[in-house]
Amino acid sequence: MKNIAYLLLPAVCICTVFITACNNQAPANSGGAPAKLQGKWKGKTGENSLKITDKHFIMDNDEQNPEDYFVKADTIFTSFEGNQPYTKFVIQKLDDNNLNLLFPDSVTVEFIR
Repeated sequence: MKNIAYLLLPAVCICTVFITACNNQAPANSGGAPAKLQGKWKGKTGENSLKITDKHFIMDNDEQNPEDYFVKADTIFTSFEGNQPYTKFVIQKLDDNNLNLLFPDSVTVEFIR
């Protein structure tokens, strides 16, 4: 009986570790953009445009140089091809049709869909 316990306990532990390691689910806060944030945005003044996809952050129709990004709390961190330092954009307001971003130079830009 003791031998079975000594063999069964490590087998259960190994199975538990294996199942946990092979789980494909992403963490709850994986850095992806909320669905409200994704899409094409136009500045209210007409000077700026912004396109946010699930993987790229594209300013002013610069499709040639899309930036990678991730979202943490109310901040969008962008980087060109994963290089640091990250550029920070703070989301001040976000709803279905309006987006207010605080740019790194402390200027707020209002976007609409």
